[in-house]
Amino acid sequence: MKSKDRPYMLYVAEKIYLEISRIKENNIDYNNSDAIKNFIKTKFFEKLSSGKFHDEWLEKLKNNDFIDQNNNKIPAETIKLLHVQKDMMIKQLIQFPDLYYTKNKFPLKISQRAFDQLWRICESYELWCKETEQSELLKLNIID
Repeated sequence: MKSKDRPYMLYVAEKIYLEISRIKENNIDYNNSDAIKNFIKTKFFEKLSSGKFHDEWLEKLKNNDFIDQNNNKIPAETIKLLHVQKDMMIKQLIQFPDLYYTKNKFPLKISQRAFDQLWRICESYELWCKETEQSELLKLNIID
């Protein structure tokens, strides 16, 4: 059996996935697409797309000498990857609040890019859950 310890790179994916799941659970008529679209309107999405989420997380890790909650030293290479992840999130989730949908309800390219990125993040999280045999964590069933 594979390790069930979540890789650091999936920390953000898990946060996103759980928030989208919560939105869907609180709105029983929502499908996954509706939940993701509503996630884009949240303060958490704003924090994520601006880079503030990663900034705060990396600062917290730095203040703790890059030691995680299990007293493991986070490798420098992982920290570099988290910075790359932050940059990718900023670029892919760029915000233009009034431009998410046109009058005819077709998503603009830039808003579709954010939606697609969030969908892929959720897929990646679900694939990890399946690979580590943690099906109880699957709430959206995107990859089914």
